Amino acid sequence: MDEPRVIATRLQFPEGPVALKDGSVALVEIARGTVSRAASDGTVSVIANTGGGPNGLAVGPDGAFYVCNNGGFLWRTEAGMTRPVLQAPDYSGGRIERVDPGTGAVRVLYDRCGEHQLRGPNDIVFDAHGGFYFTDLGKVRARERDWGGVYYALADGSRIVEVAYPVLTPNGIGLSPGGRVLYVAESETARLWAFDLTGPGVARKQPFPSPHGGRLVAGLGGYQRFDSLALDAAGNICVATLISGRITVIAPDGRIVREVKLPDIYTTNICFGGDDLRTAYITLSGRGELVAMRWPEPGLRLACEA
Repeated sequence: MDEPRVIATRLQFPEGPVALKDGSVALVEIARGTVSRAASDGTVSVIANTGGGPNGLAVGPDGAFYVCNNGGFLWRTEAGMTRPVLQAPDYSGGRIERVDPGTGAVRVLYDRCGEHQLRGPNDIVFDAHGGFYFTDLGKVRARERDWGGVYYALADGSRIVEVAYPVLTPNGIGLSPGGRVLYVAESETARLWAFDLTGPGVARKQPFPSPHGGRLVAGLGGYQRFDSLALDAAGNICVATLISGRITVIAPDGRIVREVKLPDIYTTNICFGGDDLRTAYITLSGRGELVAMRWPEPGLRLACEA
């Protein structure tokens, strides 16, 4: 496996990379409050100013960008690294937004599920039916934190349902080949959960002692934390792993297939692109970089790319 090649630098806590057909990569800059585009020559341009804390990003079947906006973080800089710590003093509320890729116009699709307000939407994946699953990690304050949840919604803003609740800091989310299993990574526990789907937005729940109906796939030892994820074509789950600074590749049966070390404890996300889907684009958020490297297996083609 080759060394990572730097695509773009000076990004303000990048996340949510999406490989585009023209060879550029769309991503969010959480600390900047933007959806941005990194060209292959390293040039970065702003697609839209969302404000708050744009966190997860996906392209929908209509070609628009769909954004998980966490409402904003308080940031701290230590040893030259800026990192999110608490809910922002000017927290603007969690929401799901649609961004027009041509004009940059931003429209809020959802800010609640029923009577419950969204707190900190984090990551998003579309299914073959044109709807999307997303995680709400919640927000952290000085003496308390929110429970998170997993939701399913339609892209036209007409319907949102709860899939699983409560979940402790749900972060990365992805669908298996065929779309029958939904994977969710928990940040603080470094646990990967699976939800077996029986229909769009409907999961067959596991009984107690599962805390939310998911089945445990894997958990890491030591002090590590999970962030976002992507799947490869073989169905392995590639989870960005904080603190240890790596991509942990986990088989559906829980085996650790591979651990790819990267030079940033805030290795936050991965996506696949290129003609053969064997280029991995990875966000190194502490360093403010987007890097690319050749991957041993092709990534899984997303539903909106099929």
